[in-house]
Amino acid sequence: MAKIRILLADDHTLFRQGIRQLISNEPDMEVIGEAANGSDAVDKAAELRPDLVLMDIGMPGLSSFEATRQMKKNRPEIKVLVLTMYDDEDYLVEGMEVGANGYVLKDSPANQLTSAIRDVCRGGSYLSPRMLSQLVDDFRSRIKSANRLPRFATLTTREREVLKLLAEGNSVKEIACDLNLSVKTVEAHKFNLMRKLDIHNKAQLVQYAIQKKIIKIPNLA
Repeated sequence: MAKIRILLADDHTLFRQGIRQLISNEPDMEVIGEAANGSDAVDKAAELRPDLVLMDIGMPGLSSFEATRQMKKNRPEIKVLVLTMYDDEDYLVEGMEVGANGYVLKDSPANQLTSAIRDVCRGGSYLSPRMLSQLVDDFRSRIKSANRLPRFATLTTREREVLKLLAEGNSVKEIACDLNLSVKTVEAHKFNLMRKLDIHNKAQLVQYAIQKKIIKIPNLA
């Protein structure tokens, strides 16, 4: 049986060495390369053509999310498993949006990581139990709330500003410049508002903004 070919992308050398040792004990897996930043990960993925990339969040240079997006664009069949210390729903949402196939926390037991690798490579997806529990608890709290606000009412003032600017066709970088915020902060607002509104792409966002009269339909006459 062919082994699962894995690329490790993490900026901590000792952590990569530990994961490499763990994987070397699995008869159906092998590490074929390592990368210490997002750009290097994209290049190594194109060169080595791994089956799966273990992708850290927070590496220097090109963001892990953009690196994942580029890998998926270049090779849609590649599997990306986020391996991170952050049990943050916003990061989870962002990872899923760019095409990640799973989300594993770094403090998970070794057998969870190897199970996640196998599940993802079989065509499935994987969430660390703690992240799944958080999502379930969050969902339960929402449906149990007797006085739930309309979705638009849950947006902060800043999220409404970002919504309007996005719907008007501005890029994240342009919005960051206009509002004097970092690109990362604007991206966080974007993912928060899209999650709250259950919007999954730019077309839905524009349609929502028109329906709520946040922006006007251009006069084409």
